[in-house]
Amino acid sequence: MGRPLVIVESPAKAKTIGKFLGSDFQVEASVGHIRDLPRNAGEIPASKKKQSWARLGVNVDDGFEPLYVVPAEKKAQVTKLRKALKGASELLLATDEDREGESISWHLIEVLKPKVPVRRLVFHEITPAAIQHALDTSRDVDLNLVRAQETRRIVDRLYGYEVSPLLWKKVRPQLSAGRVQSVAVRLVVERERERVAFEPASWWDLTGAFQTDGGQLVAQLHTWEGKRLASGKDFDRQGKLKAKRDVVVLDEGGAKSIVANLQGETGLVSAVEEKPYKDRPAPPFTTSTLQQEANRKLRWTARRTMTVAQRLYENGWITYMRTDSTTLSDQAVSAARSLIREQYGAAYMPAKPRVYKRKAKGAQEAHEAIRPAGESFRPTSAAQSELGSDEARLYELIWKRTVACQMADATGRLLKVQVDLGSATFVARGKTIDFPGFRRAYVEGSDNPETELSDKERLLPSVKCGDPAKAEELEAKGHVTQPPARLTEASLVKELEARGIGRPSTYASIIDTILRREYVFKKGSALVPTFTAFAVTALLERHLSWLVDYDFTARMEAQLDEIAVGKDESRACLDRFYRGGSGLKERLGLAQDQIDPREVCTIPMGAGPGGEQIAVRVGRYGPFIAAGDHRADIPEDMPPDELTVERAIALLEERKKGPRVLGADPETGLDVLVMKGRFGPYLQLGEPQEGSKEKPKRASLLKDMSPETIELEMALKVLSLPRLLGNDPESGEPITATNGRYGPYVKRGKTSRSIPRDVSLFEIGLERAIQLLSQPARRQGPKILREVGVDPKTERTVQLMDGRYGPYVTDGETNASLPKGSSAEALTLAKAVELIRAREGMPKRKRSTRRTKAAPKKKAAAKKKPAAKKAAPRKKAAPKKKTASKKTATAGKTSAD
Repeated sequence: MGRPLVIVESPAKAKTIGKFLGSDFQVEASVGHIRDLPRNAGEIPASKKKQSWARLGVNVDDGFEPLYVVPAEKKAQVTKLRKALKGASELLLATDEDREGESISWHLIEVLKPKVPVRRLVFHEITPAAIQHALDTSRDVDLNLVRAQETRRIVDRLYGYEVSPLLWKKVRPQLSAGRVQSVAVRLVVERERERVAFEPASWWDLTGAFQTDGGQLVAQLHTWEGKRLASGKDFDRQGKLKAKRDVVVLDEGGAKSIVANLQGETGLVSAVEEKPYKDRPAPPFTTSTLQQEANRKLRWTARRTMTVAQRLYENGWITYMRTDSTTLSDQAVSAARSLIREQYGAAYMPAKPRVYKRKAKGAQEAHEAIRPAGESFRPTSAAQSELGSDEARLYELIWKRTVACQMADATGRLLKVQVDLGSATFVARGKTIDFPGFRRAYVEGSDNPETELSDKERLLPSVKCGDPAKAEELEAKGHVTQPPARLTEASLVKELEARGIGRPSTYASIIDTILRREYVFKKGSALVPTFTAFAVTALLERHLSWLVDYDFTARMEAQLDEIAVGKDESRACLDRFYRGGSGLKERLGLAQDQIDPREVCTIPMGAGPGGEQIAVRVGRYGPFIAAGDHRADIPEDMPPDELTVERAIALLEERKKGPRVLGADPETGLDVLVMKGRFGPYLQLGEPQEGSKEKPKRASLLKDMSPETIELEMALKVLSLPRLLGNDPESGEPITATNGRYGPYVKRGKTSRSIPRDVSLFEIGLERAIQLLSQPARRQGPKILREVGVDPKTERTVQLMDGRYGPYVTDGETNASLPKGSSAEALTLAKAVELIRAREGMPKRKRSTRRTKAAPKKKAAAKKKPAAKKAAPRKKAAPKKKTASKKTATAGKTSAD
């Protein structure tokens, strides 16, 4: 008999586990899922193409049977795994311990059809002890977890492929809908609506610097004539004073009057209060809290955090990174307490270990919290010397949080000093830290800067009741209420988790999806919804409200949890979602006839000066302002809350004025116009002629030019580009100078060089251009973005490159472009190797990776398929053959969740 075959998801994980197991085992990687629902019409088998349900990839007429196919790029890997299995003594499936991992294991059984014993290995950290324990406590594939994952996949497919075409018809083409994606967009849109409706209010307060016997005391005006002074917390999210608030709202005049009356006066210290406080450490990281904290402290996206965490896990540095548990194993608690005693001293270690219980809605998966792996935690200094920069920084964050969660409380005293001065009472608040406790190791970040400030120590002078306090300097300060803060990646994850929407494995992909689909864009770290997001959310809220209902989405997650533990049945869940009067199919049919595209694509703003209604309309080519017969483009990067009625009127007026006329072109007599488009200002020669298909000549302004100040002479020069400088004396080819996307450059044939900043595009001559063209190319690309890792098979270094046509990966021999829409930041070694493997099997003349086709392969002799195993929740075997099709007939795209 041969060696046991161990299959994991990624080559990096295979390499780490292979080191622990040694030569007695063969360890291979599936490189993610080996089969899935068809992504397009070309992947649908010929025998199924004519079925009414084929475009969905799910037989909705027969028990929601999924149609699984092995994608072209995975066939070589499947062949490799089959070959490895032939001589194996047993098959050990060591994929991740969550639903996705369980599903991958089941699909491997279904496709490989092993004739040797199969065991499932489960572990939450990659260490020798954990792997040995998994071997000693192996189990069968958990079909309940498989069914839960399959149900989720089918629900998402039905949602995406059924609802997306409705958006294409009623809003604009190429939009998408998703079970969690659309709810996440709604959250971002609702926050922006609050900002649009917000009306700022102002209030004033006073700060006083008092001289006391113990030193200077800085205090805030707290009450005036017996009533508390209003502060920011007294105003609601609309900027209005909350009801039943018996407070004084000072205006500028009132505040300055108080200053004039009290300046230089002497009051008395009327109260000195001191009370102890305790601060407890935050629990160890879950997936969501890790993403939130990395966003706050490292300014990382959720995707970057998960990518780095994946590398740390696969290389044995941390425990499994997709979890919503805050539980620590006895081994981890012991390691943390031992480390605390050694590094910080016994005073920093509480008498009993801390136990954390999960409070999030719908928490699932009995995993451990994210922590350093092993029986003892490797020091952060080792991470800094052995890991890359990103990995070391994230490991340090996890290490500190884990250690701090088992440390003693921070203790101290809260101080309050009250000063009476005439009709005013001033209050000063201080904080003294007596024992730092867990703060020696770690302090949790906050989304609210004021919260972070309140955590700091603030010392007050030593005073006692009856001490005089002279108002040496009083300052009146004005304040304006601020609209609710936009959601960031961290706060969106927090909102989703609190509502029980999505799961640890999906948060990063949700954010990726809504950014990629351009429902949301980033302004700094804030997530800003587009007007398209407003229109789509309005359509779903008015006509398919249940699909974006927060409770519905959370209930669906709960149903999947029930399936995962065997308390609900997959088909029943799918029937409830898709069939009947309250199901997706019936409701979509009704909505088709009820939705008025003009209504859902119109966002009312208010009335203009003449009474005409102003609105934002979402059109086929983007949003625009409409008022009667007048139209105006909206700048592409303008957030919805900044587009006020006044700003809309200004844009309409600017459009009515028409383009700025600089003068006439001496050669043609046509006007030279400065135009404004969605993507910025440009020059145009004349207006389009009626009945003519020829477009007027246009040219973008150079980077240092302003549409308000450019003059005719310079505009004519820009419109005359490219400049012919002469012919190359050696090749005879013409050499030109022109302006491009990345600035001015000279060109000869296919060779080009940028023009230095200190050389004018309009003055450069032939001799200087030849000099530039003779210099070695300073390649803007391909530029190395980062090293992804080492290919475990070839041992070549895999790099992520920024090329002329976008990002790609290379191992020095084979290049492979990233699929359209995928994130370069999120690229893992496993995915990079998968892309390179797919390219290696393709003919050299067809190395394009934008749209790939399977390489011709030798036909294998047909074999009889063994009967499907009882373990399978579905009897469908993976289709063996893919029929190519030039046309794509899929009716939508589904998000990752």
